[in-house]
Amino acid sequence: MDDYKLLIDLHKEGHRQGPGGDAETELALNLAMIDRAEPLKIADIGCGTGASTILLARFLNARITAVDFLQDFLDVLEQRAESTGMAEKISPLARSMDDLPFADEELDVIWSEGAIYNIGFENGVANWRRYLKAGGLLVASEITWLTDSRPTELQNHWDNEYPEIDVASAKIRVLEKHGYSPIGYFVLPERCWMDQYYRPMQARFEDFLNRNGNSEEARTIVAAEQREIELYERYKAHISYGVYIAKKTE
Repeated sequence: MDDYKLLIDLHKEGHRQGPGGDAETELALNLAMIDRAEPLKIADIGCGTGASTILLARFLNARITAVDFLQDFLDVLEQRAESTGMAEKISPLARSMDDLPFADEELDVIWSEGAIYNIGFENGVANWRRYLKAGGLLVASEITWLTDSRPTELQNHWDNEYPEIDVASAKIRVLEKHGYSPIGYFVLPERCWMDQYYRPMQARFEDFLNRNGNSEEARTIVAAEQREIELYERYKAHISYGVYIAKKTE
């Protein structure tokens, strides 16, 4: 099994494929001041197995297109949507986030938790803007420096993993540059990393290795994930995900 398939195998059983939490999804909804009774058309881009998608369906009067390029994740989302009674409000779509089928000004809200980094924050906010109606909302979480300077070990790791990582003020400037008015921002707390993402993933390591014959490739993936976890535990004062809420300007 190649590394790509191994990563899918490790993460598809997770409730979330990145840091986040149900309370934080609802907080973002509240800060966005979305009318929960108004009929809305929403795209949840990079939805993974649907943790945020199902919450949006539960809280809002919305039709939600759940976009992910991994059908394995969408299969899990469909099962979860059926079991929670939300399937009629959610339309899964296997599609790359840089090749979306939406018409100009079709969407009321674009939602993307822990996924926009796949095409880069600036690329995402710039190219997705056209799909939003005037006054439409973008809600996206993005890995963010919390301090102006960082330990070299941490800086080098994330410069290699995601060179676009930056402080919140820089991300907000990107939003303003591309025709958005920022209306809200908050930082994901530690529990969104440890309790919602890292600890559940660590609990799956043994089964993942056994399922894949304890191969060198599988062990390399576990070692890389464990390295990231250790860096977060050591340097969490310097890094988190920021949740950015912005309105498309006229």
